Amino acid sequence: MGGGPAGGSGGGIQSNSVFWSVVMSAFAAFGGILFGYDTGTISGIIAMEDWLKTFGAFDPTLGHYLPTSSKSLAVSILSAGTFFGALLAYPMGDRLGRKWGIIGGCFIFFLGIGLQLDTEWAAFIVGRVIAGFGVGVVSCLVPMYQSECAPKKIRGLIVGLYQLAITIGALLAAIVLNATKDRQSHSAWRIPIAVQFAWGAVLALGMLMLPESPRYLLLKGRDADARRALGRLMTASPESPEVQEECVNILVALKYERDNASGSYLECFKNNDSRFALRTWTGIWIQAWQQLTGINFIFYYGTTFFQQAGIGNPFIITIICDVVNTVMTLIGLPFIDRVGRRRLLLIGAAGMCICEFIVAIVGVTAGNIQPDGSVNLAAQRVLIAFVCIYIAFFAVSWGPIVWVVTAEVFPLSIRGEGMSLSIASNWLWNFGIGYATPYLVNPTTYGVNGEKAANLGVKVFFIWGGTCVGCLLFTYFFIPETRGLSLEQIDRLYRESTITGSVKYRNELLAEDSMESLGAGKTDIMHIESKLPDSQTTTSTGALKA
Repeated sequence: MGGGPAGGSGGGIQSNSVFWSVVMSAFAAFGGILFGYDTGTISGIIAMEDWLKTFGAFDPTLGHYLPTSSKSLAVSILSAGTFFGALLAYPMGDRLGRKWGIIGGCFIFFLGIGLQLDTEWAAFIVGRVIAGFGVGVVSCLVPMYQSECAPKKIRGLIVGLYQLAITIGALLAAIVLNATKDRQSHSAWRIPIAVQFAWGAVLALGMLMLPESPRYLLLKGRDADARRALGRLMTASPESPEVQEECVNILVALKYERDNASGSYLECFKNNDSRFALRTWTGIWIQAWQQLTGINFIFYYGTTFFQQAGIGNPFIITIICDVVNTVMTLIGLPFIDRVGRRRLLLIGAAGMCICEFIVAIVGVTAGNIQPDGSVNLAAQRVLIAFVCIYIAFFAVSWGPIVWVVTAEVFPLSIRGEGMSLSIASNWLWNFGIGYATPYLVNPTTYGVNGEKAANLGVKVFFIWGGTCVGCLLFTYFFIPETRGLSLEQIDRLYRESTITGSVKYRNELLAEDSMESLGAGKTDIMHIESKLPDSQTTTSTGALKA
């Protein structure tokens, strides 16, 4: 990814066939299933009887159980692997390309899944680290591939499909877990783990049939291959004027990138006219705030949390939560490019905040388990309902939009480095929250294997509600409105506007676009070609014209 994934003019292909561009870009979103399925799988596996007998400890009063430290490690260690995978996706995508980098990530993932089928604790943990490494590579390269190949006008929807794939993966995991949970053998947890081979195989085989990113090919000087890839994406002849024009547009962007990129992560933190530092910290922190919404508490520990809250059929409740997540993500995707990134993030943060405080208040009052073990069914239903509403707000806002903002907020010169840092931030916070949550929620245990814990239980939602207030403030002061803008226009917005004034400035930019003459295309191409160095005009654009 030398110089990062170039966005080209418009940050998306000017496709004549939206259908094929959607098919190609959406298929790559299947990579989200790898992470979503694993997230859902570990939530149920750590509650299975046979898995606890195999990897857990035994206490005469508790029976087979998983110590808090082991639970934290089993759940969160995958995110440690994804952290390093996301960072190394930068050189891997540059050396192998977006397409082959994703395929390579799948094979790393396969190795990790195989190790998790072992009955030794060390092999299981190492397997989760390696699988996480593969997921980290895929999680960084898939949004890059999508944003480079998707049509500009629906770039938000296409990149948002990655989040939809994550939710589908979690739903599939809940269904498989519910089907195997009553097995009294290793197959109860081995089957859900082994199913992941299928998801990785579909992604790897599908990517084999898709074209490489045209921007990557032009970055490497492979002009003929780039024209063929563009032809497939645009449903046009590689020698057609449309393909020639798009190639020239990308070459101009790449020239700017070469002239301004240092190839260093330090470049991302410069306080220059393009406000690199602000954009980098925006990417890093929006990924962090996504994790701080507390959403993965439900998907990592939902099954055991519902058990501890006295709710019957926790596996069924988990399925319901996953259905809500998937359906609302699907419903919300079109609104990303209609309502806008900034507005949806504000609405989502406010909605999640209210729901989480309601869950916490109900949980510590009417929802408390009584000394005789009885529960208030009405309170339990309210708790479940507002957990689902909270998930719905997340699914239409902070779920998909975070990936969209991360994919488009960076200028070409630091885009690869910036996305790598941002997505690594997601996995770092994912690891930290995943590891700390059992210590926050679980009760203290005693005896030889005793461990101190905060025993917050449902009160942990007070924390998540507070962090959603942080999400609201962060969005207001740091997230500009970029709906419908090209990557070059986003760069202008950062140079010439404030964040809080971005909505008004965006409208001005779009008004400028609407005033351009339909006959200006030829003039624009001549202007673009004039920007290219003589040697590049001769070898690249000249070859295109020939």
